Amino acid sequence: HPPFDAGLRNLTAGTPQLSYQLYAPALSRYDRVIVFSDLQADVLNRLGVHETRLAVIPNGVDPNRWSPAPNHPAAISKELHDVRSRLGDQRIFLYMGRIATEKNVEALLRAWRLVKPAGCRLVIVGDGPLRSTLQNVYANGIGDLLWWGYEANLNTRIALLQCAEVFVLPSLVEGLSIALLEAMACQCACVATDAGADGEVLAAGAGIVLSTQGVTTQLRTLLPVLRDQPLLTQELGRRARERVMERYRMVSNIDALEELYETLIAKKALAA
Repeated sequence: HPPFDAGLRNLTAGTPQLSYQLYAPALSRYDRVIVFSDLQADVLNRLGVHETRLAVIPNGVDPNRWSPAPNHPAAISKELHDVRSRLGDQRIFLYMGRIATEKNVEALLRAWRLVKPAGCRLVIVGDGPLRSTLQNVYANGIGDLLWWGYEANLNTRIALLQCAEVFVLPSLVEGLSIALLEAMACQCACVATDAGADGEVLAAGAGIVLSTQGVTTQLRTLLPVLRDQPLLTQELGRRARERVMERYRMVSNIDALEELYETLIAKKALAA
């Protein structure tokens, strides 16, 4: 699938829109076309792919692995203990993903530098072509900003999300972000743009959805609210995990995929 932004809803000119327009005639001839969001299904339907040929099966995560931090001290992993020791007792706002133009990380960094939320720390986890440039401009070593770098250890990535109160994804274009689903499953309060299907994932109160236009301005307004309202972030985290359990569990989505293939195979057998 090509990543896309909110403009796909309007089928206006642009690379993502043209990609869907080019694919649609060929896709309309397949028995089923699997997409990961209702938005994609709606767009392809408007481009001529009949709704009976479209199956929405979203990305998913394992909520048993990606889960909130355990309450019992004996259940705390070594990685979680180490991450907590490194991060200290500040409230953690987290970005985890590629540091590239389309991820729009600088919009978050600009807003953070303008607001400087007291008692909070922004942690940037990941690597990419813009990392060195942004790290030079927004220097490491400042108490409220930590450049973690690329993290290869899965358990440490889980621990980072378990320590985060707020997860921010300021992307300009997306598909359906796995990182966002992982953060939601770990019960982070999630803030994301309506790029790709991310806005759909956070709809109806499961998170806070920003426009892809003027992300810095929106975050400049929002960050103080999240800083001052810990009960709000707690409730958003609860709703985020609830949404994952309802719709984005990997096992449920694999079951749906297997059921779809079984249905198609049975139809082919009858037609033979």
